[in-house]
Amino acid sequence: MIEEDPPDDAASPASEMFAQTYRELRQIAHARLRGSGRNTVLDTTALVHESFLRLSQSSPLQFPDRARFFVYASRVMRSVIVDMVRQRQAERHGGGVEHVTLTGDAVEAAALPRDEHDIVRVHEALLELAKLDERMAKVVEMRYFGGMTDQEVAEALHITDRTVRRDWTQARLFLAEALK
Repeated sequence: MIEEDPPDDAASPASEMFAQTYRELRQIAHARLRGSGRNTVLDTTALVHESFLRLSQSSPLQFPDRARFFVYASRVMRSVIVDMVRQRQAERHGGGVEHVTLTGDAVEAAALPRDEHDIVRVHEALLELAKLDERMAKVVEMRYFGGMTDQEVAEALHITDRTVRRDWTQARLFLAEALK
């Protein structure tokens, strides 16, 4: 008996979930990029499409529900933004990253940093936070880069929205200190 390959038109679970959530992903990307001013690294469509490319290049992924898909999409969007910033910095500065002193104002609850250097610094601070408290880092990633609400984060992580708010408050304090 000869086994047949699946038809070429069969979409992967990630592709199907992407198609179902495309408008929501564009809204999230637009919200994340809106505060970037003239230093915008990507536009909404580019961020969503680059995220899809990375999702589709991953090994076959299964998402039991929309919440888990958005958790993963938040991580991918973060990765795309940070990688693009790093690439632009390397092009501009000959591969070196300019170090700047930031105030606690760089970590604003509702907006991404306005400066490319800030984005990389937040990313690095999140890596440090993950070493201390992985759940808290996930909360920041989902809220900050994924645009998810407290309730959506709570459902995705199987915790209460009160725990999400507490983690968010503590993480903002940690990030403010790390970015000084």
